[in-house]
Amino acid sequence: MREKEMQTARRGLGVYFAVLITGTAFFEWRILQTGESIHKVPLLIIALMYIPAAASVVARLSLREGFGDVSFRWGSPDGGRAVLLAWVYPIVVGVVAYGVGWAAHLAAFQAPLPPGSHLDTGSATLNLLASFLVSATLGTVLSCFSAFGEELGWRGYMLTRLMTAGIPRPVLVSGLIWALWHVPLILSGQYAAESRAGLSATLFVIGVIADGYLAAFLRLRWGSIWPAVMMHGAWNAIIQGTFDRATVGTPFSVGESGWLTVIVSISFVLVVTRGVWTLQRRPGEELIMPSGKAASTLTL
Repeated sequence: MREKEMQTARRGLGVYFAVLITGTAFFEWRILQTGESIHKVPLLIIALMYIPAAASVVARLSLREGFGDVSFRWGSPDGGRAVLLAWVYPIVVGVVAYGVGWAAHLAAFQAPLPPGSHLDTGSATLNLLASFLVSATLGTVLSCFSAFGEELGWRGYMLTRLMTAGIPRPVLVSGLIWALWHVPLILSGQYAAESRAGLSATLFVIGVIADGYLAAFLRLRWGSIWPAVMMHGAWNAIIQGTFDRATVGTPFSVGESGWLTVIVSISFVLVVTRGVWTLQRRPGEELIMPSGKAASTLTL
């Protein structure tokens, strides 16, 4: 039975990656052709973010797998703890990494909200606080709608299939794929890029692999896709929506391709995901790796 599951997972991954690569190539080409920052082509970016979801749906329908294992349920009884942890992650990274960057003059602080904003009071501190509160609440909710498109594919399908297929270090592989998916737009200078695009891409990949470990932990420990969606949405809203806008002059110190951001992200993830992981395909259904080995940050 396990051999049959491995073969099915591998066939599903074949379909998934065929659609993912084709769709990604098309939309990233369209974005590259504009030459604009990703923030100026929101419709193309949203379409790109839903390519992983589309790929997973095609794979599921092709193999008649259904959608029960995504899972759309909240998670185990303490699922609220997972969502809270997912929400806290970008807050901790933002406060610590950017705070150190500003304090050490590695980057300069600026009010994130423009002077014309109705939330601007003339105080830089209150400006930052207002921006943060909006990003951490309404901004995060709205951001989760676009993050859902990626997570339905990355953690809702690809991650568990990599594990069932017996791919070595599946969490590492899934995080690397997720990171490399962004790289063309970094190398073009349209996303998370500093003056040296290659270095920006390298730091970004390392940071996203760390993010991928936390997203996988949240997905597998609680058996639900929603904590991973929350983490992804909250990160985009809080880090990009407030902390990046509050920062200028960031030569590889902060930002999604900054070394301080990477160090704080890795430190947080190592602390939270240490030890043996409990794996759930969905709440109450154990996910067993083909190797039969206990799952942990070191083995996955």
